[in-house]
Amino acid sequence: MAYKKIIFVCTGNTCRSPMAEAAFRKELKRRKIVGFSVRSAGLHAEEGAPMSGESVQALREAKIPFREKFASKQLTQRMIARAFAVVCMTDLQRRRLQKYSSNVTSFYALCGREIPDPYGAGIDAYRATLRRIRECFPAIIAALRMEAISEEEKARKAQAAAARQESGKRPEKDRTVRNT
Repeated sequence: MAYKKIIFVCTGNTCRSPMAEAAFRKELKRRKIVGFSVRSAGLHAEEGAPMSGESVQALREAKIPFREKFASKQLTQRMIARAFAVVCMTDLQRRRLQKYSSNVTSFYALCGREIPDPYGAGIDAYRATLRRIRECFPAIIAALRMEAISEEEKARKAQAAAARQESGKRPEKDRTVRNT
């Protein structure tokens, strides 16, 4: 199955976008929305840097699972081109990236709010940032038609399974290729 990729973007890919990635992944699972993969990247990322300690703490306090071996990534034009949607934390970031693709949007465009950078502001700012990010998820899911796309994907899978059953073939196992 080809997953539609959602990429959350911030400046350094150590604070806001990794929190958005982890929290959005949990929200999709909670809503049983399938057919999407969620990643994050930064406009000025130090490739391979870990998630900030405050971001990790805020995610743990909210009981949101995240990739323990998270490593920041620099956003590339190729990543943008291959994504279903690129969601920037600020509208300024969106305007800078729009020239590359029409799939670039922002929290401001989708839910009317910017997600300010909590870097250096202490744990309470990170908690508030995570809360602001999560409050926008219903608007993001609706704007990107994710629930409808997920239902279409579930229906397609059910039709394929029914066709296989009719023909007497055993279903093929999903073979996911992962870069490790």
